[in-house]
Amino acid sequence: MNYLHKAVFKVACILSFTFCIGQSDSTVQAQPFKQEIVQFQKSDSIVMPPKGQIVFAGSSSFTKWKDIAMYFPGYPIINRGFGGAALLDLIFYADEAIIKYQPNQVFIYCGENDMAVVDTVSPATVLDRFKTLHTILLKKLPSATKIIFVSIKPSVARWHLESKFIEANKLIEAYIATQKNIQYLDIHTLMLDENKEVLKDIFIADKLHMNPKGYLIWQKAIAPYLISK
Repeated sequence: MNYLHKAVFKVACILSFTFCIGQSDSTVQAQPFKQEIVQFQKSDSIVMPPKGQIVFAGSSSFTKWKDIAMYFPGYPIINRGFGGAALLDLIFYADEAIIKYQPNQVFIYCGENDMAVVDTVSPATVLDRFKTLHTILLKKLPSATKIIFVSIKPSVARWHLESKFIEANKLIEAYIATQKNIQYLDIHTLMLDENKEVLKDIFIADKLHMNPKGYLIWQKAIAPYLISK
């Protein structure tokens, strides 16, 4: 290969590499939370959790519960909350965030962001999305797997959406009542005071995500639902 051919080949390689990088960036941008899923995969490649554990999957209320294992000592918990996921994201990543672990039990917290991020999303749409996720789990997990849907929580920051959250919770609870091996866990009511106003002292500065006091409420609600391996 003469000098000219080498130069042309080098330019072609650079252009090809740049194109691939661009394609990679576009793919990541087209798939929200992809980097977090990749981190799960890297962690699993080092130590893959055994089957039959308890998976917590969903949005940031689980994502930010970094010390969840300390709240439930003795239980084999895998936290696979990622970013500010909506149900569409959890549906897209169901294999990576839930099914690959073949859990004995699954706790799902998701649906809040569906309505908060896109104001045209209705409670009925949230129900339909949850049904889609549930159908996927029914098809790909053992029939004995226990699923718990943690109700959409209230918050100071999203109090203007309270009526939509309540309606979505009611629809999902009614659907779950017709199904097997799935339970509805009401944490929404536990986060309200005697006047049915959201408690103000259980959130961090953003008034959306919980502080340890808020997670203690969740701990007490969730603990009775946990099953041993």
